[in-house]
Amino acid sequence: MSLLSHHRKAAAVAAVLGTLGTLAITCGPAASAAGPGKVLWTPSTSKGASSFAAVQCASGNFGVVKDAVKGNVWRAFQAAGEERCETLGPDLKEGDTFYLGWSSKANIEDTDSRYVFQLKCSPSADTANHPIEIDILNGRVRLQEWDLDHVAHSLWTAQTTNNTWHSYALKIRLGRTDGTIDFWFDGVKQTFTTGSGTFKGTTWDGDRDYLKWGSYHPAKGNATNTFTSPVMATTLQAATAGS
Repeated sequence: MSLLSHHRKAAAVAAVLGTLGTLAITCGPAASAAGPGKVLWTPSTSKGASSFAAVQCASGNFGVVKDAVKGNVWRAFQAAGEERCETLGPDLKEGDTFYLGWSSKANIEDTDSRYVFQLKCSPSADTANHPIEIDILNGRVRLQEWDLDHVAHSLWTAQTTNNTWHSYALKIRLGRTDGTIDFWFDGVKQTFTTGSGTFKGTTWDGDRDYLKWGSYHPAKGNATNTFTSPVMATTLQAATAGS
């Protein structure tokens, strides 16, 4: 091959590679234009407590604080003897499937349990009451499912300490007998006590279901739950992007 032919071939290869490089840069953003999923609901710390459906808390005990790790977050302070300091998310629809993601740190000043998350149903009487809840008791965080007879089934537990951040994510399908739960803790998919990564049972009851975050159960000591804005979304990635 002559030197001129060699240069012409090299130029042609370079032109092709250059075109491919341009296509890669152009197509990269386009490929992700649809995004990782759709956010269905999330409260805004800039808008304040009004971005929740409701707040059930003593005056002045719920609001936005600045955290050194997470930035602007929500703080629910349940004083000793008070029943709860909780916020409400949107009403839910039976049969729906969605993901939830948030991070939380709790400070509990006694050995009594506190619910830090509830999927709540109404009315409370003669129903599962709170088909899914996450609580903290004696240095352990626990995920429980409550059946139609209001009997608790502990699905998972792990060790925790006061003022330690943990991330939570749930995939929930809402059903009275055929609901499902998948759970991620600190970014890792968890296996339940049943030996499966998906639990099937009651995740809906009554005539109205909704979500709650904060601190619940009256006790002799103070309890604080500090948490990032929960995100309800159509994918795990979208639900956990900010937690």
